[in-house]
Amino acid sequence: MNLNSGKVRALGLCSGGLDSILSALILRKQGIAVEWVSFETPFFSSEKARQASRNTGIPIIVKNITKTYLKMLKNPPCGYGKYMNPCMDCHALMFRLAGAIMKEKGFNFLFSGEVLGQRPMSQNAQSLRYVEKQSGFDGYILRPLSAKKLPETIPEKEGLVNRDLLFDISGRSRKPQIKLAEGFGIADYPSPAGGCLLTDKGYSARLKDLFDHQETFTEDELHLLKHGRHLRLNQETKIIVGRAQKDNENLEKYYNQAEDTIFKLIKFPGPVVLMPHGGRKEIMILAASICAGYSKAPDLTPVEVGAVTPQGLEAIKVIGIPPKEVRHFLIN
Repeated sequence: MNLNSGKVRALGLCSGGLDSILSALILRKQGIAVEWVSFETPFFSSEKARQASRNTGIPIIVKNITKTYLKMLKNPPCGYGKYMNPCMDCHALMFRLAGAIMKEKGFNFLFSGEVLGQRPMSQNAQSLRYVEKQSGFDGYILRPLSAKKLPETIPEKEGLVNRDLLFDISGRSRKPQIKLAEGFGIADYPSPAGGCLLTDKGYSARLKDLFDHQETFTEDELHLLKHGRHLRLNQETKIIVGRAQKDNENLEKYYNQAEDTIFKLIKFPGPVVLMPHGGRKEIMILAASICAGYSKAPDLTPVEVGAVTPQGLEAIKVIGIPPKEVRHFLIN
């Protein structure tokens, strides 16, 4: 097939980072029509990918895959990394989903910005091979930045891609990509660090606690894991205590009025405290006492805390429990 005919089409996974951008531009320079797909869940967003699309003019498809992702996340065949990150199975799932779009929309192959050896565990040769085999699209995944150090793919063998114009980058140094970016006139790109909450120690602890105590949960409950202090009061009940105004706003944003209970001091500044799915009366009193303990209310002074349940508002009079006395409840 003639590369200049415009008929070769490639669909790339896009995180929005420099490697994703470069992999697409390398192929576009060959006359290949490139598009991106970016998947989002409460654990990672498509914000950077959307920005990369705006900056480069490369069309992007954005899909929320939370339901499908959770099935994998609860029992990843390759297990987890340091925390709750199932990197290899995550990549395999994304390529499998991207492959379905490729077939549906008539793309010729898939590509990504992965670099051989950039991440010792998830981007070594064995890991990249595992991902490809598990994706269901063996031979159709091109990694333009490292292609010359990897086996030849089907699109290369068929002449859809000129292998000579691909690269042999490997290892953790960013210097080759930065030099390449300069050649493409790219100066504005995000740092490569972070992006996935499943690699965060605190978030992973809260997610594991949720998995351990609930069979099902909503997407909003996964978003709530990002905000506030999480305290496990008993097997059935936890509370989330806002740390600052932004936390308070987010707790109210994701508050489910049909099921949850929310606590606020009536006469003193203090945190919003959210109790997902509510709780028994004695647990509500404990939660109200913790709410008062984190507030500006005077020590050892009875105060009223408003508790809004699905049945309505009630005032609970309590003496605040100091934060140092509830540390054992914290989910760290």
